Amino acid sequence: MTRPRGPHPLPLFLATVSHVCGTDRARLARVLAGLTRYQRAPLPRTRVIFPEIARIGSITLRATTAAGAPVLVVPSLINPPDVLDLAPGRSLLAHLANAGFRPLLVDWGGTPEPLGLAALVETRLIPLITTLGYPVPALGYCLGGTLALAAAGAGAITRLALLAAPWRFAAYGQDGRQSLGGWWASARPIAAPLGLVPMDLLQPAFWALDPEALATKFENLADADDATVAAFARLEDWANAGAPLSLAAAADLAALFDGGGTGISGDNVPAIPLLDVVALADRIVPAAAALTDPGDPARLDIPSGHVGMVVGRNAPARLYAPLTAFLAG
Repeated sequence: MTRPRGPHPLPLFLATVSHVCGTDRARLARVLAGLTRYQRAPLPRTRVIFPEIARIGSITLRATTAAGAPVLVVPSLINPPDVLDLAPGRSLLAHLANAGFRPLLVDWGGTPEPLGLAALVETRLIPLITTLGYPVPALGYCLGGTLALAAAGAGAITRLALLAAPWRFAAYGQDGRQSLGGWWASARPIAAPLGLVPMDLLQPAFWALDPEALATKFENLADADDATVAAFARLEDWANAGAPLSLAAAADLAALFDGGGTGISGDNVPAIPLLDVVALADRIVPAAAALTDPGDPARLDIPSGHVGMVVGRNAPARLYAPLTAFLAG
């Protein structure tokens, strides 16, 4: 049986937006109208699965059909990599292929192995890269950038672009870290018997960061045109999809917010060329959580959100072009 469209878990979503709207029943009605439009939107295209060229444990490396200089692409550990190949004209992978690169995509797999973040880097990601037999340039998106930066010290990455990648977790501030800590306190007793954290338990962690934004994006959908609804549906389907996290990885991630450091293979930054792309309107990874400070020559600020920086209409000019130039070295 096909699973109905999200948000998942729907009862918690409804409770969250109801709390945000409070006594404003008219606003809640608009939020629910937007939710209905999303749930009734046409289904997007089926995700393209690229051929596997290497595997370490449950982690695989997949190559696009493009010919050119290889570039490693490390997506977030949370959610599938669809956002990097969302639609024609909104595909970072297609742009890289058209620019003469051969994107090599890390696929984190389905059911996770019982590995924490450091073990995932040291026993899976680094060995997977070294199967290529030569060092390569790389880019990492969101938590994928954090893990790629931790792996870069092994010498298999020549230069690295970080796209909205968190590094300084203390920058989430006391409120953000308390919200995420509260999420983990409620999610862990449910996840522990399973040995993993399914997406239905992970989604509320993102909602906890900015519940107002959650309500607003569905409220705005109520009166949007059909093209906007279709684009929204593609992204929302992606946000509600993804394999579970191992319990160990989720616990490590919660500990990052609790302690404020990375804790992944130490905090040393490798001496390789870096491009730190920061989305200034990012609610998932605040600009202050980036590796670099404003004004750092390795930093590129983009006036966009966490996802819009990659798939927005201005992404080709603001992100794709400078990213391509950096990866070409």
